[in-house]
Amino acid sequence: MNDALRNALKFMPLKEFAGPILIILILSMMILPLPTFLLDLFFTFNIVLSLIVLMVSLYTVRALDFAAFPTVLLMATLLRLSLNVASTRVVLMHGHNGPDAAGHVIESFGSFVVGGNYAVGLVVFIILVIINFVVITKGAGRIAEVGARFTLDAMPGKQMAIDADLNAGLIGEDEARKRRAEVAQEAEFYGAMDGASKFVRGDAIAGILVMVINIIGGFIIGVAQHGLPMMEAAQTYTLLTIGDGLVAQIPAIIISTAAGVVVSRVGTGQDLGQQMIGQLFTRPEVLGLTAGIIGLLGLVPGMPHFAFLTLALALGAWAYYLRQQRQLAATKPEATAQAAPAAPAESNEITWDDIVPVDPLGLEVGYRLIPLVDRNQQGELLGRIKAVRKKFAQDLGFLVPPVHIRDNLELAPGAYRITLKGVQIAGGEIHPDQLLAINPGQVLGELPGTPTQDPAFGLPALWISPDLKASGQALGYTVVDPATVVATHLSQLINAHAQELLGREEVQHLLDHLAKSAPKLVEDLVPKLLPLGTVQKVLQSLLQEGVHIRDLRSIVETLADHASRSQDPDVLTAAVRVALGRAIVQQLFPASAELQVMALDPNLEQILLNSLQAGQGEGTALEPGLAERMLTQSAQAVQEFENMGMNPVLVVPAPIRQVMSRFLRRAASQLHVLSYAEIPESRTVKMIRVLGGQG
Repeated sequence: MNDALRNALKFMPLKEFAGPILIILILSMMILPLPTFLLDLFFTFNIVLSLIVLMVSLYTVRALDFAAFPTVLLMATLLRLSLNVASTRVVLMHGHNGPDAAGHVIESFGSFVVGGNYAVGLVVFIILVIINFVVITKGAGRIAEVGARFTLDAMPGKQMAIDADLNAGLIGEDEARKRRAEVAQEAEFYGAMDGASKFVRGDAIAGILVMVINIIGGFIIGVAQHGLPMMEAAQTYTLLTIGDGLVAQIPAIIISTAAGVVVSRVGTGQDLGQQMIGQLFTRPEVLGLTAGIIGLLGLVPGMPHFAFLTLALALGAWAYYLRQQRQLAATKPEATAQAAPAAPAESNEITWDDIVPVDPLGLEVGYRLIPLVDRNQQGELLGRIKAVRKKFAQDLGFLVPPVHIRDNLELAPGAYRITLKGVQIAGGEIHPDQLLAINPGQVLGELPGTPTQDPAFGLPALWISPDLKASGQALGYTVVDPATVVATHLSQLINAHAQELLGREEVQHLLDHLAKSAPKLVEDLVPKLLPLGTVQKVLQSLLQEGVHIRDLRSIVETLADHASRSQDPDVLTAAVRVALGRAIVQQLFPASAELQVMALDPNLEQILLNSLQAGQGEGTALEPGLAERMLTQSAQAVQEFENMGMNPVLVVPAPIRQVMSRFLRRAASQLHVLSYAEIPESRTVKMIRVLGGQG
């Protein structure tokens, strides 16, 4: 039995019992009388606990690093109140025996700290209560209240920013989940701090009331029950009460200071000491001017010359040292540049190595954007581009070529441009020291900033200073940094030009990768049944219409099945689309059992089918008025579907799917055209819009 109990205790985590044990002890102190040596021990522990809390708050970098602070604040407050109750019991019951009746801690604070003078002790106690209640606690409570309000208001904007980074491929699901949890924890923390600060205010009020009650009650008990002279009773019980109050109020002030430090912290990745030293004592201009002013005041007759002039000399010397260090740091790059070895002389011979190949993907930046792409400066954009390529490979099924980045002095300082096979396809201009606040269409107010447009999607936006980030998110703006702006623009362009980035080299890599798991399948297809170029055209056609090629095995199997009947890439693409029908529909309708789509007018369908048969598969010809009406109606329908939050999808008979897709692509690039054969039998189709009618 003993061995079983010992084993159970061995594997029992003691941390789980720390909270309940502490609560039981606090409640016990309120109910059970305590001997004086335990009171001394608990009062000392209260002081130690408050100092630990203060030290932790000073070395905390983020508020969430001390997420348990509201609970610790409540426990510390309850501990002080329970000690007040226990000490009050001892003071009133044994105070007639002398100043040491309530323990050595209370006696020391009542005698040594205030010199045994109860009048001085009373004044000191009242001053401490005023400092704690009026200054520290009130300020910390106000900061916690405002912090909670702004944190809750900023939650929707922060969630939108996380979703935007996730959709752009800049972060993964795990990182997004972690950031959402941090946003929720931050809101809970500041909300809890707003409420916990009320405990501290209540504790200060309780301290005053307990002091008054102890003095009056002790005086009455000492005179009426123990027969003490009135002056002796007043002095004895007042000293004991003041000692008890000081023992409680000093830890209360320390805890209140810790609360103010935590809620007033601005996140900079540094603890409080690093922030203060780094922001107060690192500017030689400020320190030099301060030293001059203090030195002039020290020369005024009647001033304490030694103190003023000593501080002036110390500040002046530190300012001189910082200025020398700054000048030394500025001259180092020049010396390094002068000491660099001369470049070797260029060869007069011209070789094939002098011909620079065209980069499939290129990014050129102005000189102000170089830090974003400089590996030596931990450029943020390099990691973002890597994440974009990884996300693209996961979504579409192949790896795009690396992005060649270089600076271009011909561009504006903050400009960039993206090239595809040496030709510029897009560009923009950003401010590296500001943030882009994008208006998603439902903002609650306006922000001061420079109006612009989001380069990726053309949404209205503003360039704002970094200190307006929280305000912008609270108003509903999606606030992103410059590196995210460029990475999102690049991601959008890669998706739009995916078919152009899939060359034969990439197709061969895809087939080689598939051959590791299905060697016979690849061997039978290329080059026995189809040349590599035909496979490339089929894959490019799929990518052009937004169909991913991750399921390469199904694609190759379908091509192998139909290659003996036709070598036409369009025919093969149609067969592959039918085989990928389930994946295509799932991509367009991820969470809907019913497919809400648009269709062609039955008469128009028949006209197109007859025209296709008459042309023997070479295409269809529409009457100009009908063609114009169809283009207009499709553009309107796409807008209606997007307003309803749905993907615009047109379903047509299989023979005319490709023709309609090419015809409508210029007017409505977002429109997806499916054939009836591509829709799985298990899915229900609902026609909610008809194109090509007279209406």
